[in-house]
Amino acid sequence: MTRPLHHRAPWRRVLATLVATAFLAASTFAHSAAATRDFIWKISGKQNVVYLVGSVHMLSKDFYPLSPAFDNAFKESDLLVEELDLGEATSGEAGFALLSHAMLPENQSLEGVLSADTYGQVSQHLADLGVPIEPLKRLKPWMLAVTFEELEWQKAGYDPDLGLDKHFYDRAQAEGKAVQGFETAEFQLSLFDGMPMDQQDRMLADTLKDLDTEINNVNKMADAWKAGDALAVERIVLPDLKQDPAMYKRLLVDRNRTWLPQLEALFARRGHAFVVVGAAHLLGPDGLLALLKGKGYAVEQL
Repeated sequence: MTRPLHHRAPWRRVLATLVATAFLAASTFAHSAAATRDFIWKISGKQNVVYLVGSVHMLSKDFYPLSPAFDNAFKESDLLVEELDLGEATSGEAGFALLSHAMLPENQSLEGVLSADTYGQVSQHLADLGVPIEPLKRLKPWMLAVTFEELEWQKAGYDPDLGLDKHFYDRAQAEGKAVQGFETAEFQLSLFDGMPMDQQDRMLADTLKDLDTEINNVNKMADAWKAGDALAVERIVLPDLKQDPAMYKRLLVDRNRTWLPQLEALFARRGHAFVVVGAAHLLGPDGLLALLKGKGYAVEQL
């Protein structure tokens, strides 16, 4: 999610996928015709402004150049805030953290922790790919799920190195803007590694079940996202996420509530801040937009 990590390292690509997996429906949209609005909001406080962007974590090169609304807001801001400071995510410590979280203990293997049905699905899928299962038996189910996920997205032409967060992180580095993250790589990994094994089993089984239709569903959302139609995206994204209430709470609700005071602290700064988080975090009654409106902030979509 999204991912320790030098952009050329395998674990960098995996962590990128983690965030994409967490916010699957909100994470990849192709560049299409010009729209009247964009997935970016101007939040006005008493002292300054925060620009809140619905993140696209994995993209194709067709998405660029971005709409002027994104570029103009970024130019006005002196601070970039993302879910994860990608500088911290590229550290060697983050790479070791991924390895420690992703592997089963030496006395365990996939066959022993998965249900017979899910293990059979994994075996069949790998056989279809022409990939032996033996080298993968020490991976935890959540890690195998995001690995399958990434392979599917790559086949469809999407790449975490072209994601919105990395794009703006690279720009911030080049332009000398300050960067900070709401979370650490260790915490993001714990979101998945901390799931009970039966929940990891369901995550893996659901991933395999949805691989054939997933990209088609994402493409259906492209026009709604590009048009800045938050309600349309919400109707597509949130019902699927809410099918697993525990996952919805863990990945969205709890994190939004933790981020809210950090967001509010940005209004006490002198300069404007540019905040990039997964688009699903903005939506619905538990989303950041609703929480900020409830706090009395003026919210304007650009």
